[in-house]
Amino acid sequence: MKNFLSILLVMFMGMFWLLRIVVAFTYELGMDFGGIQPFNQTMEIILLFVVLLCMVLIVKRKMIGALLYLLAYGMYFGTNLMTGIATMLNATSEITVESMGMYFNTFLSLIGIVIPIAVLFDLLMDKNRKANPKDKKTDWFYKNEQFDRQMDERADKNNYRTM
Repeated sequence: MKNFLSILLVMFMGMFWLLRIVVAFTYELGMDFGGIQPFNQTMEIILLFVVLLCMVLIVKRKMIGALLYLLAYGMYFGTNLMTGIATMLNATSEITVESMGMYFNTFLSLIGIVIPIAVLFDLLMDKNRKANPKDKKTDWFYKNEQFDRQMDERADKNNYRTM
């Protein structure tokens, strides 16, 4: 993870994950967190653990992590995003406290879809992931300049004497 964009995306993933933890915790305690509510409490808790695994895989630059992240968040937030957009299109011009919570949940659903798509594109566009894979068995030798062999003047002539 050498790109600044990759580091930022992982930071946004972490912040959104922490926000979802706070939302699940406040909903479980019966408090209101600015009108934000989980769509399905048990699925939200399961999703928190799945996303934690996906974050580890994405930091290690594994494509399966980004695909699983997109699939999990797409299934969870995608249906609610479509429902929220349809409700907003059919809504009247009156804005109430309940509708503001619905608007904010729809906005968070949009963020929950955009971040996994950006992470997937970041991994797809990363040239260093395939071109320079890490191999701890050989990198200590080939990536260190101090172990390069110094050639002397006899190396080119092959003038070794045998007795």
